[in-house]
Amino acid sequence: MPRPTLLTRRLSRTGALTAVAFAVAVTFAGPAAAHTEVEAEGARALDQNVALTFTAESESASAGISKLEVILPDGLTPADIAFKEGPKGWKFAPTGRGYTVSGAKLAVGEDAEYVVTVRQLPDAKSLVFKTLQSYSDGKVDRWIELEEESGGDGHGHGHPAPRLDLKAAVPGAKAVSPTPSEEPTTEEPATSTPPTGAPSSPSAQAAADDTDGDDGMPVALPIGIGAAVVVLGAGAWWLRSRRSGAS
Repeated sequence: MPRPTLLTRRLSRTGALTAVAFAVAVTFAGPAAAHTEVEAEGARALDQNVALTFTAESESASAGISKLEVILPDGLTPADIAFKEGPKGWKFAPTGRGYTVSGAKLAVGEDAEYVVTVRQLPDAKSLVFKTLQSYSDGKVDRWIELEEESGGDGHGHGHPAPRLDLKAAVPGAKAVSPTPSEEPTTEEPATSTPPTGAPSSPSAQAAADDTDGDDGMPVALPIGIGAAVVVLGAGAWWLRSRRSGAS
């Protein structure tokens, strides 16, 4: 049996190393290539009632996706978004900066996909939807990097935020009025009328003490009249007494 030549041994060694390198590349390429994305075919700026489809790929080999939190770009508010469909049993909830879609954890390795309807797209060239992707084990993938921050190597590395490029608005398209928001409930201002039987201030109390309950005439008035009558009567009696003495 011929002995293997040096060239044959080198080729065999090279083949083995190539196989190992390929296996390593396949092992790490999966998670690195995973990402979240948003799609709306043919979407234009200022389009109304547009359905956006979001897909979040799973990166975990041991836990399922349980929640997605989206931070809305400028020009959109939670009131502009309506939930259309998503994983079975998942719920939509607005937040101060966007919304969440969450529910029972998905199967390990299963991607999360859902659809929302936007009342009207902003007048912009592109929209970035930063996304926080949570798993049942507490791990969070932060898909929040802008294009210039994510590496830009074109091989799925980094954590770029989902981005939707828009075509120019249709000529004549206009922005609709903003979605009306619920006004906060305010209490009616307290009236100045005091409750029955309770004067609202010391001056009111004094006024109440000085009034007759039937006609509202101040008590001091009849007292003053009575005093005047007494004084006049005493003066008349003194005058008559003096005249009688003089006579």
